[in-house]
Amino acid sequence: MPTDHSQKSPSQDTHFGFRTVPLAEKQALVDDVFHTVARRYDLMNDLMSAGLHRAWKDVLVTGVNPPKSDRPFHLLDVAGGTGDISFRTVAAGGAGTRATVCDINTDMLEVGRERAFQRGVDDVVEFVEGNAESLPFPDKSFDAYTIAFGIRNVPRIELALKEAYRVLKPGSRFQCLEFSTVDIPGLDRIYDLYSFNVIPRIGSMVAGDADAYQYLVESIRKFPKPQTFARMISDAGFRRVDVRMMSGGIVALHSGWRL
Repeated sequence: MPTDHSQKSPSQDTHFGFRTVPLAEKQALVDDVFHTVARRYDLMNDLMSAGLHRAWKDVLVTGVNPPKSDRPFHLLDVAGGTGDISFRTVAAGGAGTRATVCDINTDMLEVGRERAFQRGVDDVVEFVEGNAESLPFPDKSFDAYTIAFGIRNVPRIELALKEAYRVLKPGSRFQCLEFSTVDIPGLDRIYDLYSFNVIPRIGSMVAGDADAYQYLVESIRKFPKPQTFARMISDAGFRRVDVRMMSGGIVALHSGWRL
C-alpha cells in the first residue's frame, strides 16, 4: 500500500506555550515576543521575580568562575541579548576576561549594545546575531558557555546542546539557568496562581503586552523536567552533569563539563 504523506509526522510539530505549532514557525513566534518586550525585559525580570533573578544569576556567574588575573578567558553567553550575564562575568573577572553575547533577536542585541556602551565595557563585551542551533563560531573557541532563561525558547533544544559542546574548549563548563518545577507542596499552587494571574497583568501594564508574558509562563510548564533535561545534556556529550535546584524549584542551574 502506498504511504500517505498528507499527514504531518509528530516530529514536525512543537509547542509554543500551550499551543501546538509547526516546528518551522516557532522561531518566528518567539522572535515576535522578544521584539515586543526588549526595552522592558530587564525591568520585567525584576518585577516578576521580586529581584530574585539577580541572586540566581550571581550563582551562575560564580560557577563560571572567571580568573581574576590577566589570563585570557572568553565566555559565550547565548540568548543573553541585554548582556546581563556578560556584564556580571567581566566585572567578576580580571583584565583577561571578555564575553561574547550571541542572540537571534536584533532588538535584544541593540539594547545590550547600548547598555555595554553606557557601562564602558563595549571593548570587552561584543554582541553577535546568531542562532543557538547553529552558532557562528569555530569549534573549541570558548572557555565557558552560559544560557539564562533562554533555552526553553529554542525550537530544537538538542541541537543547541550539541552546538554548546562543539564550541567549548576541552575542560570548559556549560551552564544553563532556567525556570523549573516547583517541588514544595503548597508553594506550587501559589506559584501557579501568581504565574497565570499576576505575571501577564504586569506584562500588560509595564511592557504593554500580556500575551508575550502569557507565553513565557506557559513555556515554563512545557520545559523538560530537571532530570530529563540533565539526560539531554549528557546525550549531547557533556560529563559530570549536575542539577542545582533553587528557590524551591522555581529555577534550576544545570551544568556539565566538556571533557
